[in-house]
Amino acid sequence: MRDLKLKACQIRQGVLQLIHEAKTGHIGGDMSVTDILVDLYYKQMNVSPEGMQDPDRDRFVLSKGHSVEALYTILADKGFFPKDELKTYSQYGSKFIGHPNNKINGIEMNTGSLGHGLSVGVGMAMAGKMDKRDYRVYVVMGDGEMAEGSVWEAIMAAGHYKLDNITAFVDRNRLQISGTTEQVMSQDSQEQRWASFGWNVLSIPGNDMEAIDAAVQLSKETKGKPTVIIANTTKGCGVSFMENQAGWHHRVPTDEEFAQGMKELKEKEAAL
Repeated sequence: MRDLKLKACQIRQGVLQLIHEAKTGHIGGDMSVTDILVDLYYKQMNVSPEGMQDPDRDRFVLSKGHSVEALYTILADKGFFPKDELKTYSQYGSKFIGHPNNKINGIEMNTGSLGHGLSVGVGMAMAGKMDKRDYRVYVVMGDGEMAEGSVWEAIMAAGHYKLDNITAFVDRNRLQISGTTEQVMSQDSQEQRWASFGWNVLSIPGNDMEAIDAAVQLSKETKGKPTVIIANTTKGCGVSFMENQAGWHHRVPTDEEFAQGMKELKEKEAAL
C-alpha cells in the first residue's frame, strides 16, 4: 500500500500544478477522488495504453467528469499520452478540455453532463455478459450527481439484471458547488437506498487506500449482484485549507496557496 499512497500524493501534486498553470479546474473533487483512481489504475484494473482496443480490457467511466484533472494526470503518468501534451489543458483548440474527451487515449466516453455515466456503464456491463467477456466495469460518481433521476434508472436496471461485473463508486464528500448535499438534495441513507435496488453495498473511508483496495477486491468476489462502494471522502483531501470547503469545488489557487499546498503534499510524500 505504501507505493499506492506515494503515488496518490504525487498525483495530487500534479493536479495542483495542472490547475494552477491552466487557471481552471475542479480541484476539490479531484483531491477527494484521487485515492480511488490510483487504486484502480495502478493495481486493480486491466487497462494499458496499448490495450484500448482489447475487447477484454476493463472499462472505466468517470461520471463526475468535472474531476477530469485527476484522471488526465494519471493517464499521462501511465503513458497513455505524452506528459507534455497536458501543458495544453484548457487552451484553445486543445483536446484536453475540462471534462473527459474520448479523442484522448484511455478515455472510454465523454462525460460532464451529470447522470449519464452509470447508465452507460450498465450498458457496458450488460454487453460483457451477452458477449461472455470477463472484463469489469468501474464507474465513479459524485454524490451531488445522485439527484439525477437517470442514475436511479441505471441502479434499478443493474440490480434487475444482477450485473456482478460492475462496480460503482459514490465519491461521498458531502459537498457540491452550492453547498452541502444534504442542503441541496438530501440523500441519506445512501446505503439503504442502493441496497433496496438489489446492490451489494460497501461503505468505507474513501481516502483510506487499504479500505479502497479491500472493497474493490470484495466487489470482484461478489456474485449475483452489482456492487456499490460508498466512499466517504474529504473534499480537497491532502491540502489543509481546501479540505471540507465548498468554495474549493472550482477555484484556482493563488501563487501563495499553490506554494503552501505543494509544501504540504511534499511533506506528506516525504513522511511516507
